[in-house]
Amino acid sequence: MSTHSKVQDNNADFTTDRRVLLLSAMAALIGVASAILGWILVQLIALVTNLAFYQTFSFALTSPANNQLGIFVIFIPIIGGLLVGLMARYGSDKIRGHGIPEALEAILIDRSKMSPKVALLKPISSAIAIGTGGPFGAEGPIVMTGGAFGSLFAQFFRLSSAERKTLLVAGATGGMAAIFATPVAAVLLGIEIMLFERKPRSLIPVAIAATVAGATRVLLFGAGPIFPVPPHLPPDLTTLGFALGVGILTGFGAAILTNLVYWCEDAFKRLPVHWMWWPALGGIVVGIGGLLEPNVLGVGYDLIHQMLRGEILGMALLGLLIGKAVVWSVALGSGTSGGVLAPLLMIGCALGSILAGWIPTGDTGLWAMIAMAAMMSGTLRAPMTAMIFAVETTHDFNTLPTLLIGCIAAYAVTVLLMRRSILTEKIARRGLNISQEYSVDSYELLRVGEIMDKDVPTIPATITVSELSTRLAQNNSPLAHRQGTPIVDAQNNLVGIITRSDLVQSLAQDPQGEQTVLDAGSRNLIVTYPDETLRDAIAKMLEQNVGRLPVVSRENPHKLMGYIGRSGVLNARLRAVNEEGVRERLLAPRA
Repeated sequence: MSTHSKVQDNNADFTTDRRVLLLSAMAALIGVASAILGWILVQLIALVTNLAFYQTFSFALTSPANNQLGIFVIFIPIIGGLLVGLMARYGSDKIRGHGIPEALEAILIDRSKMSPKVALLKPISSAIAIGTGGPFGAEGPIVMTGGAFGSLFAQFFRLSSAERKTLLVAGATGGMAAIFATPVAAVLLGIEIMLFERKPRSLIPVAIAATVAGATRVLLFGAGPIFPVPPHLPPDLTTLGFALGVGILTGFGAAILTNLVYWCEDAFKRLPVHWMWWPALGGIVVGIGGLLEPNVLGVGYDLIHQMLRGEILGMALLGLLIGKAVVWSVALGSGTSGGVLAPLLMIGCALGSILAGWIPTGDTGLWAMIAMAAMMSGTLRAPMTAMIFAVETTHDFNTLPTLLIGCIAAYAVTVLLMRRSILTEKIARRGLNISQEYSVDSYELLRVGEIMDKDVPTIPATITVSELSTRLAQNNSPLAHRQGTPIVDAQNNLVGIITRSDLVQSLAQDPQGEQTVLDAGSRNLIVTYPDETLRDAIAKMLEQNVGRLPVVSRENPHKLMGYIGRSGVLNARLRAVNEEGVRERLLAPRA
């Protein structure tokens, strides 16, 4: 490669190479598979629901709310919780929880490696938990199942950990796209929550997987949005103002709901029984809740759709809001297998429908939609995902401005009120803290030429180690405070570098110090260039285990242009810190 081409590559906006084509082809296959897995999960949930509540062998989608079991309905969630607990105890405890935190843990801790056991047991345990009345949705389990399939698929090939992560997320987002027919929102979920980066290397395959899964869904589930509603009119300023208020109130609701879930989890941990029994104990509360308000059982997509159309009013909304929040928090806190998204949608819809009674503009369905998306935004800390999710599930594109205001308002409230989201709190309790504030690394923005020391003292190749030691002993010498010193020949060409460690070793072998600095130092130079990113220069230092690099010209590798050491790297970081924290007035008001 020519010098000009190297410079062009080094100054490129992205580091993605042609391997993205291979990952994209793999992601397309994973997208098809994740859609099929989503369909299988839905069929399993339907089968278990019919067996548990209606004693029929059928794959027809039915709601457990219409059962005729009477008081015996209490025992169905208990039996389901007991089965899930046994599967977690003697199968894999990674099937516990709602799926997304477990996928994050695999990415952050296990180098994006998931086991076949999880891929098999997660959908089965989730189908049992949801089919026996668990107040969950299928999206969390399919995120975990699709992610597990993507990870397993990747493990058959020679891929890096980062590439495995891409395919894991491709499987997870493909599953979500298949369940909800929301490929764009699924991609945004991957970006906002799971990828921990925004690079073409990961974005392109994930987008392909979600798109393919969405297209495959049409063959399996049929076309169209899952919650179609009549379109609303474009909002005016009054509507936007009320959307802000609904978003703020929903943000407080999201914070309360998150704290309730983890209060329940802490309560279960204080029980003097093994965690295997917790889902069954949580099933008692679910069963009682289902006896008092049958609509809190199961997924509840039909109820969400009714609220988005403004068909549920009055005390029924309050029963759904309180009942679903309580049974879901207890069930999730018990560690059973289920998802978070469908319950959040139902609780948000109920809250928005109740608030609509005090809002003079818009209809009940509009405010149910705004609060639904805001609840998702505030609880998951994923405002863009929530906004687009609401649009894709309803196809009501006129609501985009109000959704944006509501989602951002709820997001702002929960960010200020809570240190972590409902997803990251679970990970933090396992001893892993993560940050969800992503920015471009300052080391990638800076070039070596911007922070290198240009006034570099050098030494001739012919002087002895003894002479160099004498110079270093002089406090006023420009060499005194340097760990490494470049060596030049008579034509001032860079020929080597000598460090204090080299000096000590040479004097140990020859106390008289008669060896030349060129013989004592290193001629095999690791160098960097002024146009190279600071991140690449640091990578060289780490790979070669050196603390300093001479900076040379690309056209003439023997022409010394500067020097970069650890102190220069730290000063570059200090510069980024100052840009965040140092406040200054650049223009003063005139008297």
